Amino acid sequence: MLLIHLNNVSKTFQLKGQSVEAVKNVDLDIEKGEVFGVVGYSGAGKSTLVRLLNLLETPTTGTVKIADYEMLNLSNRALRAARQEISMIFQHFNLLWSRTVHDNIAFPLEVAGVAKSERNARVEELINLVGLKGREDSYPSQLSGGQKQRVGIARALANDPKVLLCDEATSALDPKTTSSILELLHDINQKLGLTIVLITHEMPVIQKICSRVAVMEDGNVVEQGNVLDVFKHPQQEITRTFVRQVTDPDDANQAIEEQLREEKGTVIRLTFVGGDAGKPVVSELIRACDVTVNILQGNIAQTQNGSYGSLFVSIEGDEKQLQDAIAFLQGHQVEAEVISDA
Repeated sequence: MLLIHLNNVSKTFQLKGQSVEAVKNVDLDIEKGEVFGVVGYSGAGKSTLVRLLNLLETPTTGTVKIADYEMLNLSNRALRAARQEISMIFQHFNLLWSRTVHDNIAFPLEVAGVAKSERNARVEELINLVGLKGREDSYPSQLSGGQKQRVGIARALANDPKVLLCDEATSALDPKTTSSILELLHDINQKLGLTIVLITHEMPVIQKICSRVAVMEDGNVVEQGNVLDVFKHPQQEITRTFVRQVTDPDDANQAIEEQLREEKGTVIRLTFVGGDAGKPVVSELIRACDVTVNILQGNIAQTQNGSYGSLFVSIEGDEKQLQDAIAFLQGHQVEAEVISDA
């Protein structure tokens, strides 16, 4: 079921007498209950795009539809009601520092006029959901970054929204804490069926919990699709750069350069997708084609749609053996890209 639909959406700002196009003619569909990622570097337009979903920014052109709401046609009162179903969490938490964990989470319920007994029951439920039992009376200054973000998530869930917008929600966190917050978001998505739109500049974040992704550059969505498909066949250079954040180890290039200096073999990048990532293809290759294979570097990334493996090898053999080896790999659904010849 389609929950979010953007049609030809653009946003132009007027800055110092000049027009700046932050978002350009974006078409986007997001299904109910999915975790959808938007990835791009700073200035790509992704944060502006997410603010167009709840009309914190008004599109210059185009239409925004969320659930049954034609967002641009709503009165101010109706828009306030719609926004209760479209919650948001932020990079820097935006907590009320003079309020306890309990009172931060209760705040949107107070604004909505929920009775105190019902409010307290809901807050207790959310505290348990996000793993903050025992910290109800703590103030934000007494919490770690991960705990602060858990408060932010609980507060965003208070009014039982249909959509959770996450604008760089893990960027201020260390890798271990980031992983725990992403696991929490995935758990919430599974338990509540909540639709999550996740904005980030880090492809490992997309890889961990998103089912589909849109890649933004210079205000445009330049590529979108199933995460595993995007990993397998990135169409744009910016997408290939993001995919390499996950699939290519940092020291892979160094290992390849060292291999080239030794002038041995042909360096090939192998790509495995889905179940093929766990198969012993390299050992079968050695036996079938009588070649010497030296493994340089490798990595297997897990996505919500399956695994994606990348392996750099050096193959030694004559021209026919090399061609037979590539044909063997392709026959086993392994993509083989020649990086350099000996």
